[in-house]
Amino acid sequence: MKENSIEDHPFNNYAYYNNREISWLAFNERVLQEAEDESNPLLERLKFLAIFSSNLDEFFMVRVAGLQDQVRVGYNKPENKAGLTPKEQLARISSITKNLVSKQMKIYKELIETKLPKVGISLLTYAQLSNEQKHELHAIFEEEIYPVLTPIAVDAYRPFPILLSKTMNILVMIEDERDKELDQSKIAIVQVPSVLKRFIQVSTKDGSYAAVLLEDVIIANIHKLFHGYQVKHSNPFRITRNADLTIHEEGARDLLIEIEKELKKRKWGAVSRLEVKTSEIKQKILHYLLDELEISLEDVYKIEGPLDPTFLFSFIKTFEGTYEHLFYEKFIPQLPLDIQREENIYSKALTQDLFFHHPYESFQPIVEFIEKAADDPNVLAIKQTLYRVSGNSPIILALKRAAENGKQVTVLVELKARFDEEKNVHWAKELEKAGCLVIYGMHNLKTHSKITLVIRRRNNKIEQFVHLGTGNYNDQTAHTYTDMGIITTNKKIGSDATQFFNFLSGYTDKPEYNKLVVSPFDIRDKFLVLIDEEIEYHKAFQNGHIILKMNSLTDKDLILKLYEASSEGVKIDLIVRGICCLRPQIPGVSENITVISIVGRFLEHSRIYWFHRNGASRLFLSSADMMTRNMVKRVEILFPILAPTIKRRIMGILELELNDTVKARMQDADGNYHFIETDGNSSSSQQKLLELAFKKA
Repeated sequence: MKENSIEDHPFNNYAYYNNREISWLAFNERVLQEAEDESNPLLERLKFLAIFSSNLDEFFMVRVAGLQDQVRVGYNKPENKAGLTPKEQLARISSITKNLVSKQMKIYKELIETKLPKVGISLLTYAQLSNEQKHELHAIFEEEIYPVLTPIAVDAYRPFPILLSKTMNILVMIEDERDKELDQSKIAIVQVPSVLKRFIQVSTKDGSYAAVLLEDVIIANIHKLFHGYQVKHSNPFRITRNADLTIHEEGARDLLIEIEKELKKRKWGAVSRLEVKTSEIKQKILHYLLDELEISLEDVYKIEGPLDPTFLFSFIKTFEGTYEHLFYEKFIPQLPLDIQREENIYSKALTQDLFFHHPYESFQPIVEFIEKAADDPNVLAIKQTLYRVSGNSPIILALKRAAENGKQVTVLVELKARFDEEKNVHWAKELEKAGCLVIYGMHNLKTHSKITLVIRRRNNKIEQFVHLGTGNYNDQTAHTYTDMGIITTNKKIGSDATQFFNFLSGYTDKPEYNKLVVSPFDIRDKFLVLIDEEIEYHKAFQNGHIILKMNSLTDKDLILKLYEASSEGVKIDLIVRGICCLRPQIPGVSENITVISIVGRFLEHSRIYWFHRNGASRLFLSSADMMTRNMVKRVEILFPILAPTIKRRIMGILELELNDTVKARMQDADGNYHFIETDGNSSSSQQKLLELAFKKA
């Protein structure tokens, strides 16, 4: 849809849209609600506090930093949905975030001070320690902490240091004991070493678990770093820097080298946020930091508790195996319904399409799909896209082994996958050393599609096996992300896969695909056509219905088209876990649209697109969300589900999710989310899917 047609569109009204950044904060608030939810196990609630903080870090490093850049260069144009200027967005973000962080610290305080001690776990302040525990920590400080600390003086000869993003530091104000009458305070910085554990266990008389935070121990002993000086104040603080890479692909002879250079610069981006402890910061010190870091008071977040609660990730791991009742009940991902135990995945795929639903069904068959191909003498070639993989990826090992076994192995490693760039640079080099042909992606596009093509010769015939998925080839996140995928030997999809990889690796015009739809642009165009067709079906038969599930919905062309469909009477059910710029239930605009967001134990990550078409329904899975970046700035794949049995399974899953009354929140016409009121019959889709997986197994 052209810009001028959008401007003239009757539904182009700021009141009909949610701002992207404010909608993301609403999602993170739903994460915080899980920390508040007493039905969740105690240590899992602490994990949600850590997830909330980790999410905020990335938000400030990328989204907020980008808005701040716009303000610095004088850009003041309103964004095209809710009509907020960069300054207005930053003001709203600051206000909302400060309220959310305050709420987070109240939950933290309740869990740490009230709930944990009741089960024999204590995270103490230094003041709460007994003399015996302080004596124990004194020895630990002298032997393990003191040698690692480096006090950095700040004066005319030693300027304020350039501090790394997301590191915690302590600003120390000291006074020379010999020149007290001069009243000349000096400043020093002490970095809290990230190489040390953030919490230190101390002994207790009753054998219960007790620990204290590393920064509290350092502050209690910080005078030992400044002999001859009196410590007047010690204030912990933490900064977040702009981490968005500026990759100059034009003229870059080697993208890998260009990204390696940019990764070094990421550490020194402009400061986007300063966090300080409310109870300890002095105004004089705060204004000193503002001047040195070149930020405004709006960018300061005063925390009524410890800085950087992401330490809770490692803290709760301490209790795995000993406090199992404080975690979710363990589950073992089941064998996929389409594969019997010990059944050969390749033999089965020749007879039918295979469906996989992670984490309820195991990701191991996908790993074995690559491993068997690596060792099968009849396999000629393996082609795969990789976006995010695990640290010790068995898939990487299998690809390397395949190349060493003489197979033609082509791997597209997306070097521009945000915050995984360094890891992917490493894997690209490793794969090249093993003899794989490695492609770094496409010019000015991120390759976000998830596809593997295995080519085998059997009985003098070529067979093509294609895996397509909604999620990454990552055996670790497959335990916590809900994703779907298929393995098919459909000849048209096999031909499409071959053309897709040739398009990525060589010089050729964009292919004409048989079954796959590939962005940039084509997926959006396909969606627009499908929605238009559903409108026509509804006009003819009065039964128009669309169900769409995704992570985020931001693309304005698609939102406008969904509004058109709603205004014509088409029923539209949206399951959008994160950002949703569409507002439902607006009379005359979106009264036929419902939006729910499911936030629970697993991260909802699958993308499902269903169109009723008067009973001749069409169902697609995709790596793409309905976001502008996925539609025009990424290489994505939308693939059809052709097998009726798989279609029925996916529709059953969608029905469970649409009827979730435990972890689903519904968006109202003002863009606010509420838990769904029930008549007492509660239903959690994730729990039911866990139970179904066990039952079917």
